[in-house]
Amino acid sequence: MTDMTSILKSMELRRTMLQESGKLNKDALFAALSNAGIERVLISFDGEGDSGQLEDPAAYKGDQQVPLPDAKITLHCVQWNSEHLSPQEKSIEEAIDELCYDFLEQDHGGWENNDGAFGEFRLDVNARTVELEFNGRYTDVHTSLHTF
Repeated sequence: MTDMTSILKSMELRRTMLQESGKLNKDALFAALSNAGIERVLISFDGEGDSGQLEDPAAYKGDQQVPLPDAKITLHCVQWNSEHLSPQEKSIEEAIDELCYDFLEQDHGGWENNDGAFGEFRLDVNARTVELEFNGRYTDVHTSLHTF
């Protein structure tokens, strides 16, 4: 038999750890992007029918698109049912992906299921903010039954 209390505790622990890792990982990523002179990064995502993906990130210095730096940073990764973050070295692009997927999971778990969702992450390196534009899709049905 499934113990719902244990499942809910596990989910809450994961959410708490995602919030903690998000703060640490955001700081590490912004430091690396700032050191490379990158001012903003845009990442689109789209998903439905039980699959979803992030598009390649677009980095900018001013109005000019530039490649991401070829550097590695240490991320603090979340493991299920663990109160400890696991340090892992990742490329800048991998770090962006992980951060975005973790932010989606925190507030929009299941974004890739059924009708899915799409949107864009906007990383403002100077302001040290991550903005998420989230568009959830849904099917709407209006049914009427009349007997005259």
